[in-house]
Amino acid sequence: MLRRLYDWTLRQAAHRHAEPVLATVSFTESSVFPIPADVLFIPMCLARPDRAMRYAAVATVASVLGGVAGWLIGRFAFALIARPLLEFYGKLDAFEALAASGPGLVLLLLVTSGFSHLPPMKVVTILAGLIGFPLAPFVASAIVARGGRFFLLGWLLRHYGRPILGFIERRFPWIAAGVIVLGALAYLLVKGVLS
Repeated sequence: MLRRLYDWTLRQAAHRHAEPVLATVSFTESSVFPIPADVLFIPMCLARPDRAMRYAAVATVASVLGGVAGWLIGRFAFALIARPLLEFYGKLDAFEALAASGPGLVLLLLVTSGFSHLPPMKVVTILAGLIGFPLAPFVASAIVARGGRFFLLGWLLRHYGRPILGFIERRFPWIAAGVIVLGALAYLLVKGVLS
């Protein structure tokens, strides 16, 4: 099943509408969507390494704009949009504890979530808006963190994408198992941070 999903994703990544989909996923991932843009960005770069830097630019711009949308949700629509979701998942108390930590922690979380998705970017963008973190440094840190991640990853995939693709093809079952284990560990870590 994972193999079919992998093959399907690579085919979709080469599709002519892949860039608008990447922009949409990157935008929504930074504000409300639970799936990271990497699931589309990486296969797109593997399918078309010559366009990796272009894809990195699309993902960065859309992700930063999505971060601003998350900031706006936190600043002006927290009670309407974010609070009900946090209450539904039982995470409101943990979120409020993060909010009480102040702007220094938010800046650190912006950088770590931008590079590693821990905690999820949408949590940090909404948190930044809620506590009134200044928008200009917020945007600057999002550009550095998200742009740094996408452009570094794009450069690596542009220069080493074909060998990486061959490596993945030969060892797919082991890589899939590793991704599942890492995903489970990341979930437990995020659950621990937000609980």
